[in-house]
Amino acid sequence: MNRWSDEDFRPVYSSETGRLCPQCGEPVKQCRCRTVTTAPSDGIVRVSFETKGRKGKGVTVIRGIPLVGAELKEYVKSLKKVCGSGGAIKTDAVEVQGDHCAQVMVQLQQQGWKVKVIGR
Repeated sequence: MNRWSDEDFRPVYSSETGRLCPQCGEPVKQCRCRTVTTAPSDGIVRVSFETKGRKGKGVTVIRGIPLVGAELKEYVKSLKKVCGSGGAIKTDAVEVQGDHCAQVMVQLQQQGWKVKVIGR
């Protein structure tokens, strides 16, 4: 019984183009299968404060921002600058370190988005 198939052995790096996408085999910069898609949104940006799973450290979690890719990165960078703290973009949310719900809400409302606080 052969437990290895041809799909288990495909190139992941090329000295000419660099890293290759594991799904389509194209260079990562030209990959078509990893297009960024957003979850269907109801038009409401939700802000919450969470500590669960973070060893007691709190983060402000923002879900539903209607931006993708480079636009989202730039907006989150400016948001973190306003709050004066770090953060990260996760797959379904943006996390800003610390309790900055009020500051984040003001910034989101200035963009013209409908904002709701969750869990307060």
